[in-house]
Amino acid sequence: MEDDETFYARQSPSRVMDLACKFFGSSLKGRQEGTKDICGITHKAPISIDPLSGMYFFPTSSPQSLNCSWISHSHIEKILKAPDRHTTILFKNGSTVTVKVSYGSLMNQLQRTAQFRYSLDKRIKDLFKTDKVAEPFN
Repeated sequence: MEDDETFYARQSPSRVMDLACKFFGSSLKGRQEGTKDICGITHKAPISIDPLSGMYFFPTSSPQSLNCSWISHSHIEKILKAPDRHTTILFKNGSTVTVKVSYGSLMNQLQRTAQFRYSLDKRIKDLFKTDKVAEPFN
């Protein structure tokens, strides 16, 4: 789902995410390794497809699972408990999706993504403050 459109892909969720990462010059595996180096998360690691654009995603289950969904951290409005250990995600555009993941697990993923996002954003800002890198093009 993207904004007001829904797209269907023949590729697995991990392949779609890998292609998105490659568009920005990395790979899913590279982004996962970066998450591990930055904050030590090794399982169901959140990733930044492109930190300068604020594109942070987290998996709902093991990325190897075909049942895995990747959720954009920035687009979540609210997370709600649903029956039978499911969770409903309300997005900022008003759409919802219900996933077969417990509320606690999804909240944990959301919090881990927030911590990763903070750590990576701080690292990038600190680089610009010390003039160790040139400012990005605008």
